[in-house]
Amino acid sequence: MAKAEIHSGICSFITTVKATAISRREVQISIESGCPHIVELAGTLTKIDPLKEVSCRGGITSILDSGLKHCAHAACLVPVGIVKAVEVAAKLALPRDAIQISDESQ
Repeated sequence: MAKAEIHSGICSFITTVKATAISRREVQISIESGCPHIVELAGTLTKIDPLKEVSCRGGITSILDSGLKHCAHAACLVPVGIVKAVEVAAKLALPRDAIQISDESQ
């Protein structure tokens, strides 16, 4: 199982994604969040084919499509965080923190 804790940013919502590989072509996910938009998104995603999610070459993936439909902000990190959790659960990526942002102007 892979677990991702996603701190989205200034909105201060935290989303927890748990992804468990059922088979090579199926990952079951559960999503908990304080964000009402992500709660809606979570209702659309329960079982994912990881091989369809790791590449955008075949068109927009189901996770990113759900993000476009439900997220209120274009820079929301949650959809991509879900993809990373699915990749790790399916052994298609190694776990690692992926982003740190700072304001260098101050």
